[in-house]
Amino acid sequence: MPTKEDVIQALKSVVDPELGVDIVSLGMVKDVSTEGDTIKVTLELTTPACPFRSQLKGNVESVLKRLAGVSEVKVDVVARVAPARTEDGILPGVKNIIAIASGKGGVGKSTVAVNVGLALSETGASVGILDADIYGPTIPKILRIKIGPASVGNKIVPAISYNGIKVMSIGFLLQDEEPVIWRGPLVTNAIRQFLTQVEWGELDYLIVDLPPGTGDASLTLAQSIPLTGVVIVSTPQDAALRIATKALNMFRKLNVEIIGIVENMSYFVCPNCGHISEIFGRGGVKAACERLGTRFLGEVPLSPDIRVNGDLGNPVIIAAPKSESTEAFRRIAYAIASSVSVITYKRKGMGGGS
Repeated sequence: MPTKEDVIQALKSVVDPELGVDIVSLGMVKDVSTEGDTIKVTLELTTPACPFRSQLKGNVESVLKRLAGVSEVKVDVVARVAPARTEDGILPGVKNIIAIASGKGGVGKSTVAVNVGLALSETGASVGILDADIYGPTIPKILRIKIGPASVGNKIVPAISYNGIKVMSIGFLLQDEEPVIWRGPLVTNAIRQFLTQVEWGELDYLIVDLPPGTGDASLTLAQSIPLTGVVIVSTPQDAALRIATKALNMFRKLNVEIIGIVENMSYFVCPNCGHISEIFGRGGVKAACERLGTRFLGEVPLSPDIRVNGDLGNPVIIAAPKSESTEAFRRIAYAIASSVSVITYKRKGMGGGS
């Protein structure tokens, strides 16, 4: 039988697909034991939403089964999300803050934020969603939250939604059609209160749904706390993409990491014949990502099930877990989680990867 040292040496040939670094150097191999002709290994990923979970597990099994005297390999895969943020005294229990932004309204940014959050939470990650769209809060409706946040002392306890997601929005404090008529300083103060006075607790990911454009809310968030990064949402039209690029460049000027761009309403699949219609064009966002040097996170179809279920407060990931739309959101969520792990590794030079 190979020794523990032999096993670890063999595992150095297994490389993380995102970082190009072996899993031993990344600190992903946590426990190795040998018993008779069986090897047991614990592989720790830095996100339960790792898109390479099966690939890495399979590679570990394949490498170890080639060792002389080994007939069985047992790989236990666990996950622990590493914080990309530095300790700053603000939101100390929140490991990663991901802003979801867009250059203009109407591109489905809030829908992407909710479904990405749900996709992450169904993998076992702890998730919070902050609705920072002060003028047009929609998260409470999309998630059909009936019991809002509560006050405990000088703290606000967020509402709880599907999969235990914690949610805070100014929408909880307004009547259905009541407008928010605030100037910039009030918006800024509201965002800061949501960050400092809400009891978010321990979270792997806090997703912040920003208002469209490059106004006060985006500036306040970027300048008040160290964001892990920002995801830009755009539709395929050239006009929408041009404005989305402006939002991306604003965050770059603020030294915020760009996680990537999502193309929403990418194509329409006829429910009767299956024909794909590219109503708003297609491929523009992917080409822009190459030009801008950022990651293309994926595309979401223009689908009635997304709109209908969103209006009913039953997001498509919950209502239709096996649909094409749901799979699209899952792929995007896994790509975001993977990119966050890469950002963490690059910032801290610590064990990480997928």
